[in-house]
Amino acid sequence: MFGNKYGIRSVIAFSHDLVAVVLSWLLAFLLLSDFNISAIPFALLLDLMPWILPIQAVVFLWLGLYRGLWRYASLPDLKRITVAVLLSIALITIVFWNLGLLGVIPYSVNVLAPILLLMIMGGSRLVYRAWKERRLYSLENYEGKLVLILGAGSTAVNLVKDLASSRDWHVVGMLDDDPRKLGTRLRGVRVLGVIDDLPHWVHKLNVGHVIIAMPSLSHRVHRHVLEMCSEMGIKAMIVPSYQDLISGKTTVSQIREIQLDDLLGRAPVVLDDEGLHGFLTGKTVLVTGAGGSIGAELCRQIIAFEPAHLVLFELNEYALYCVQEEFQAEFPDTPMSFVIGDIKDSARLEQLFIQFSPSVVFHAAAYKHVPLMENENAWQAVLNNVMGTYVLASTAIRHKVEKFVLVSTDKAVNPVNIMGASKRLAEMVCQAMQQSIKNHEQITCFVMVRFGNVLGSAGSVIPKFRKQIASGGPITVTHPEMTRYFMSIPEAAQLVLQAGLMGGSKGGGEIFVMDMGDPVKIRELASDLIRLSGLGEDDMRIIYTGLRPGEKLHEELLSANENTVPTPHTKLRIAQAPEVNAQWLVAFVTRFENIKTMDDEEARKELARWVPEYSPNGESVH
Repeated sequence: MFGNKYGIRSVIAFSHDLVAVVLSWLLAFLLLSDFNISAIPFALLLDLMPWILPIQAVVFLWLGLYRGLWRYASLPDLKRITVAVLLSIALITIVFWNLGLLGVIPYSVNVLAPILLLMIMGGSRLVYRAWKERRLYSLENYEGKLVLILGAGSTAVNLVKDLASSRDWHVVGMLDDDPRKLGTRLRGVRVLGVIDDLPHWVHKLNVGHVIIAMPSLSHRVHRHVLEMCSEMGIKAMIVPSYQDLISGKTTVSQIREIQLDDLLGRAPVVLDDEGLHGFLTGKTVLVTGAGGSIGAELCRQIIAFEPAHLVLFELNEYALYCVQEEFQAEFPDTPMSFVIGDIKDSARLEQLFIQFSPSVVFHAAAYKHVPLMENENAWQAVLNNVMGTYVLASTAIRHKVEKFVLVSTDKAVNPVNIMGASKRLAEMVCQAMQQSIKNHEQITCFVMVRFGNVLGSAGSVIPKFRKQIASGGPITVTHPEMTRYFMSIPEAAQLVLQAGLMGGSKGGGEIFVMDMGDPVKIRELASDLIRLSGLGEDDMRIIYTGLRPGEKLHEELLSANENTVPTPHTKLRIAQAPEVNAQWLVAFVTRFENIKTMDDEEARKELARWVPEYSPNGESVH
């Protein structure tokens, strides 16, 4: 009859409703007699109750009015109560008619009693719910985390609604720059002022947390809010992006800490989903360097387009092991192979291509750490980045791969270091290979994609800064004016896929350049990370160490002899780089296949011979 978990509460609720039945009939007679108690026919009531109470009790129990909790009373509960009251009064009327009592009871009492019963039963439940929520979520939360919400739009209102049932947060106010909203109340929370009033209200209300609930807020305002919060020593948090909310990955209430991506203000990438499905769905896709940050993210993005088989190729055993553990847990339904090997090993590649027959190759394997490649490892960078690309590309052509996508870098533009020059030479190799197969019955299309730094990638400045902050500092920056282009790892991977899809429209061999936005000062990046860590610049020193070997002060996306042409995608352009032909490729292969080893200086000279724009040792730093 009653649930075990809520038995006592259900018995109390049931008893309350039986009392409400008696009270409703008593009040109906009282209203009919103009509140003259002496005129109430108590004897008649006593005769009627043995019929009324059992009928209504049975109906209430049969319709399950006591399976829920009053504190969660809602519209469906009120509907059930209404049905129960109407059904029971109908049965009572039939019984009274059969007993000949219908003419004894005033008609108006038969109408008033169910109305009053409905008001008592429904009203008491709603009053109890309001009292319970106020006690639990207002008074108790007041001892928890007091929070101000920045924004008073639909996202902020939904956040207030979600946090109302949380014991962890108590929203004390909202701030918004829309003058029309000032002073208004949204879901019971008042809009106190504008965003610049934040310090005033933080001190006045003793707030320890701020939540930014404005997904479209510019990165400059994000940075401004973060600066204010850092100065006041309070925590700034943020709701998920529109992209995540729309995709269903997260809900408004899943607030998180502000991340570096939020301060860069990069707009979401719009992908040609239909085109990418045609490009990748049902295909075998090979990704080299799959254990690295870009390679692994490429694999995550590719899986969304349901390849027939994904082959993850990596030289670093531990990196591949980590990716395998993650992917087999996250994507158990995608056919995948995790393969150890070296892109310079032609026999291993031959075995791999025979076994899996990939249709699409994304080549992300490279030595990319600039200072490390500059000294002691220059020739290894050339072997891996250039000859490795040549061996892989040659294998792809022999096995009739449809699309070969080389992941390149902005450091290939007017390179001053070994890494950049080797990547530019790898681009030239792919350009020449495209030219060499144009007059033959070969189907492979080569595509190159350049982009700048990605946030959080292995060996990048961000993990280094975070480690320095964790160890107490100082943060080391090479030069106060140094700038770099940055984007997030998912954005970079998505644009590589998009470029891979678009490549070939002009015959293949295109070099795609990503829209990297505005360059960011490394010094500002360090300051942002300090603030994101909850510290001020007084707590963490920044020291300048000077440019390292092979480093530029400012990176470029195009060389002096390159222009770009637009593409249908707003974030991708095609660089009109100088072409290299098949004869160039023959000379290159003849030369490099005969070289066994070189010291650093010889490697620089050799690269300068093949890459005209290369300025070794930073002789003409841009």
